[in-house]
Parts: sequence; C-alpha cells; structure tokens
Amino acid sequence: MNGPDKDGIMSPSRTGREIYELIQELYPICRSITGNGFRQSMEILQRHLPLAIQEVPSGTKVFDWTVPKEWNIRDAYVKNAEGQRLIDFRKSNLHVVGHSVPIRQTMSLEELRPHLFTLPQHADWIPYKTSYYEENGDLDSGSLTYGELYLPGNEQEEILISCHACHPSLCNDNLSGVGIATMLAKQISLTAHRYSYRFLFIPGTIGAITWLARNEDKIPNIRHGLVLAGLGDSSKITYKRSRLGDADIDRAASHVLQNSGLAHQIVDFDPYGYDERQYCSPGFNLAMGCLSRAPSGTYPEYHTSADDLDFIKPDRLGESLCIVSEALHLLESNRTYMNMNPKCEPQLGKRGLYSSIGEAERALLWVLNLSDGSHDLLDIAEKAGMRFTSVQEAAARLVHSQLLRPLDIP
Repeated sequence: MNGPDKDGIMSPSRTGREIYELIQELYPICRSITGNGFRQSMEILQRHLPLAIQEVPSGTKVFDWTVPKEWNIRDAYVKNAEGQRLIDFRKSNLHVVGHSVPIRQTMSLEELRPHLFTLPQHADWIPYKTSYYEENGDLDSGSLTYGELYLPGNEQEEILISCHACHPSLCNDNLSGVGIATMLAKQISLTAHRYSYRFLFIPGTIGAITWLARNEDKIPNIRHGLVLAGLGDSSKITYKRSRLGDADIDRAASHVLQNSGLAHQIVDFDPYGYDERQYCSPGFNLAMGCLSRAPSGTYPEYHTSADDLDFIKPDRLGESLCIVSEALHLLESNRTYMNMNPKCEPQLGKRGLYSSIGEAERALLWVLNLSDGSHDLLDIAEKAGMRFTSVQEAAARLVHSQLLRPLDIP
C-alpha cells in the first residue's frame, strides 16, 4: 500500500478531481435505502471496483429490525389549475418524500399544506425528508441491496471501511464518502498490504444492521475500521473516536491529524451520527472511528438541496482521502520491536548511524530505548513527540544494522 508523499500527506490534486467526477455521475440518481436507484449506483461503482452485490429479501429479520419493502419512483409532481408543474421530481428528486406512496388527487392548497415541507430561512432550498419505516400504503416486496469488496492481505485481520450510499442528490452527506471509499479501494487493490480490507457501500442504518446480522462470523477478524461521510465541504476535519476511545485507529487518526498542519478537531464517541453507532454498539464494540468534516446535522446545507455539486470541492475531497490514506499507512507500518543490544546505549558511530544530534538521531535513541517488546512505533512517536514517519525510518535503519528485530513478523 502506498504511503504519504515526502511532505507526509499526498497531494490533494492527484485524486480530488477524479472523486468529484464520480460524484457528478452519481448525483442525479434518486437513491433510497432500497430500490433501483441504489442498484444503479452500485452498477456505476462496479465499473471502478469488482463489487459483489448482495440482495437481502424484504421482510428478513435483522436483530430488532426488518428489511423494508422496496421503493421505486418514476415521476411525481404537483400541478396548478393551468397544468403547470409547481413541484417537479424531474427538476429535483428531493421534491418527493423518500418512501412515500403514490397519490393522484385534486385538492386545495390548505389540504395540500400539511404534506409540504419548506425551510423558511432558505426559501429556495429543498429539504430532504423520508418516511422509511412509516408505510402509508402499498410498497413492493423486493430486497435491500448493498455492495461489498474484500481485498485479502498478508494477514487475515481486517480493516473495515464503510460508507452509506442511500441518499438521493446529496453530495457531501453521502456521495463524498462513497467517492473517497471507491478511490481508496482502487489504490489499495494495486499494492501489497499487510491487512485484509473490506469495503461496504450500504444503505444507512438498516444496511449496517443487515450486514452485521448476516456476518457475525467475520466480526472477530475486524481489527480497525472507519466510517467515511461528509468529507467534501470546506470545514475543518473532524475525527470521532470509537466507543473504545483509545483503539489503534483512534490513535492513528489523531496522530495523523495532529501532524498534518490542517485545521481539525477530535471528539469523543457519542451514539448519534452515522453507522459507527451500529458498529460500536455494545454487542460488537468494534474499533470503528468516523472521519468527516462538519459533523452530521451541524451545517445549514445538511439534508437540503444546497448540498450540491457547488458545495463540495475537489481539493477538499483529495485532502480528505490523503488523511485516510496516511492513517491506514500508519496502521500498516506500526509494529513492535525488540532492542538486540539493550544494555546501555550501542555505539552508533561505528555503524554509520550517528552524525550529530538532530531529529534523525533523536528518533534512533527513542526507538532503541522503548523497543522492549511492549511499545509499538506509534507509542514511541507519541512519547517522543515526533512524526510517525521519523520513528519508522529510525526503526528501519536499526533493523538494517541488526540492533533491532520485529516481534510480529515470523
């Protein structure tokens, strides 16, 4: 797996535009938690990735939930007496409440008004509304669809990357995570990697619950994980810790952000937000953090038509991908070592390791001192107040000089 560029973070311009172009293609599709819009989106992703498409029948019990019936829509509108479309699904698929049932009726404005949703403070924005689990009429039995990609690594332990792909035309809260996960999977598939990777493109909430219910046998292999969402806007980056709080993914993401030079915030877990709340539920308690920019529900454009192609920026998408890539590179590279010359400080000069006391030499001394079999490289970087890459490079030099040996490689 590729690591960061020389400055520590890959250039956002390398990939941001490609992610943005994928989002442009997905943007017009009317997606929901079930139905053909979601399938069409997965078919587009299959042009980029060898996704396995799973179909789970309506009515399937998944823990305390039931897979809902399928919802598809062809057209919807409200006309005035002159036949003009005042509300038109063809202009924006947000004009229709998701999972609402068909109706053909003439009514007065007063009769219609309870069924209208507006944003008085932003009269030209269309709010996103759904009625997923409140069936008001007949829906079709069908299935819930999700896409899954498994990339085997040198180890069976897995890193799980999850994003929700069920919203209609919402770019940041939905498609930014889909686009970044797609590009990340493409990158990882082209390189050797230590961990195995599993990518999930799922409907929000019910998708994660369904996958967990059907795959409990895979849970013990999941070592680290990230939920990706809301990564294309211009806000500072937010990392939400897992329920565990101090898992390796929490430490890795925090270290990368703290050394990135980017505006960011690190917040504790709470049971509100995206699908991390399912993966971190007490029955699973997976080490799943969530990376976003503005957290869900905290910006005016959230769940409105203003979350459009102008709201997200290619550079921000590329920057977000770089942060994810560097955090995963850290996890891939983090190992525990044993000092092979632990009694006093070894003579570095005769091994060509010593020139003057600078960052590189300080890193050598820190690695030697803390490589007692109980500290990994991230521990050492945190204690030394250094970048992980400096400590990693020092360890490689010491291994080459036979002063250090890795404990977790046969």
